[in-house]
Amino acid sequence: MRRRQFETYLDKVFDWSARVAALPEGRQSPPHPWPKVFDCVFLGAAIQIPNVHRLEAECQRGILRQRIGKLSEDTLGYALQRQDPASIFALGCEVARRLKRNGVLRSHWARGRLVAAVDGTEICSSYVRCCDACMEREVEHKVGDVLRKDVQYYHRIVAVVLVSTAFPVPLGVRFQRQGEDEVACALALLQELDRQLGRRFLDGLVGDALYLRSDLVEEVEKLQLEWVFTVKENQPELLAEAERLTAGPPQMSWSTPQNEFQLWHAPEVYWPAADRSLRVVKTFRIQNQQRVALTPAGSAQKKKRTKEEVREQSTNYYATNLELGSISPAFIHQLGRSRWRVDTDAFQTLTTQAHLKQPSLHQTWALVVLTMIRVLAYTLSLVFYYRQVVSHARQTPPTFSETARLLGYLFLPPRMDSS
Repeated sequence: MRRRQFETYLDKVFDWSARVAALPEGRQSPPHPWPKVFDCVFLGAAIQIPNVHRLEAECQRGILRQRIGKLSEDTLGYALQRQDPASIFALGCEVARRLKRNGVLRSHWARGRLVAAVDGTEICSSYVRCCDACMEREVEHKVGDVLRKDVQYYHRIVAVVLVSTAFPVPLGVRFQRQGEDEVACALALLQELDRQLGRRFLDGLVGDALYLRSDLVEEVEKLQLEWVFTVKENQPELLAEAERLTAGPPQMSWSTPQNEFQLWHAPEVYWPAADRSLRVVKTFRIQNQQRVALTPAGSAQKKKRTKEEVREQSTNYYATNLELGSISPAFIHQLGRSRWRVDTDAFQTLTTQAHLKQPSLHQTWALVVLTMIRVLAYTLSLVFYYRQVVSHARQTPPTFSETARLLGYLFLPPRMDSS
């Protein structure tokens, strides 16, 4: 990997430097221009620097000293607090449009559809630190040996992430507001993405049972989207009707050494809460897995690790407005399960490697802008990793985290020849 290859790739594919230079400035006569501050936060997130305090140290005497130069934690916080989050959101949408035009978002298993999953996650919970945008709740917790109730401050974000692609691609995030539920936050995010990306950008939406609500479904269909949501106890009448109509023998079944699978398909199930009919697919799966168990051994009763076979059973119901035609009902099952990629791939990597839950700057707009830049850096780092590192590797490629560290080393100035 050559020096500055990551930034060269961004300039070539996305005209990145020009787009960053065009971002509006939220301060008057700043000592450090916004593109410099943005580059600092963006590159710091790309090479997985965990917080703003560490970012200041890397700018002063570390990896980013030559590329960025000295920037203090206070300067970063002041600049982020005065930046408009809408400009960062719009930049992320420009990236998504370019990825679609370049064919990066093509999908084979989803039959050419662009399918996104919607989900929420909690970030930055604290009993001490708060900002004007924090949500509040009373939580019972232990302080030493004493159990007491305290007010906990926290933020929740909702993300819309492409899951039909080879790797998850976040399209946008939105912070949930006080008094607003997750579904209303998700709908506002979907409508903003529709305005920015256009009505024909997405084809389908998947989500868990929380999103199977008549008001959300109505608005999603106004956006002309196909949808697949999980059915659970929050829609008891629909679940009971789906159980009744799928009580007979399965229409499809198959097995592998690791799995046994059965599928039922009910093409018309009445949903009383919405006064309409929809399609339901039920699946039953038995999965053979190996788990590590701790068992006592010998007279000293020391524990040892042993592997044991476990058979896990799971039953799932998926509701949808999708017209199948010649497509098998198993496709609905594939779409429904794809929503797990938000948790297993996107949120997990964003939390462990992109430090999504590190508060760093717990100020109203600073945290929002910081989070948006972190998600944008994660997205473009992932694109670079799969399109330039994995695709060009002659041997086993480095992991995503190893690539981030290597990118950081490449920012260091080259050593002078000792001779």
